[in-house]
Amino acid sequence: MQLLALVDDPGIYIGYDAVNQWLYVDWKGEHTQDSSQAACLLMLENLRQYPCHKILNDNSSITRTTVQLTEWGAWWLSEMLRAGLRYIAWVFPRDFAARQASEQVLALIQKPVVGTFDDVASAYVWLQRQYVPVGAKSPEERREAF
Repeated sequence: MQLLALVDDPGIYIGYDAVNQWLYVDWKGEHTQDSSQAACLLMLENLRQYPCHKILNDNSSITRTTVQLTEWGAWWLSEMLRAGLRYIAWVFPRDFAARQASEQVLALIQKPVVGTFDDVASAYVWLQRQYVPVGAKSPEERREAF
């Protein structure tokens, strides 16, 4: 993956993969509800700046998380969908407790389509195979056309 680095903080890296036209998000270390929300806002900001329909969401480097799906999280997901997100390839944390927290959150998500994986390579292949119509525009791109 050749990535254009968009965010490179201690807790999160966000890069844009121009070849595959998706965001790669690498979560690192320990995350609380507050740090997760801050990182999610960075994801939303970058999805708006680099409109695409897919995210490879790599949680394999998370060591601990206390994340829960809240009303704020539901709002964030709706904003991500509005920005054009259709597919997330979600790589689980290696830490068992962090994985369980992720599984509980993911069980509640109906949209976008989420594929779950134990490794980045499998997530990468799955995400490449997800169909996005040629010339499909994000909602923001469609608004700008008018």
